[in-house]
Amino acid sequence: MDEKTSLVVCLGAATAANCIPCFEHYYKKASAAGLTSEQILEAVELANRVKSGAHLVMRNSIKNRLGQETPGSSCSCAPSQGSCCDS
Repeated sequence: MDEKTSLVVCLGAATAANCIPCFEHYYKKASAAGLTSEQILEAVELANRVKSGAHLVMRNSIKNRLGQETPGSSCSCAPSQGSCCDS
């Protein structure tokens, strides 16, 4: 994997993990490596979509465990049914 791709992955992982020190570290490296603000923002937005999908699944799982219905709001990442990450 080339350096820029690696840095984009690291920025996304830091975002998804809510790790500000990690993000700041990799942001400096990404800027020095020539990544544009648009590329960095895209990595952040994609990570936030994944994180939001995971949050939706967790919330619905808890509600289901507590006996609360969540009609039409469950997430299935099966290819035929779409993905929670598409929202």
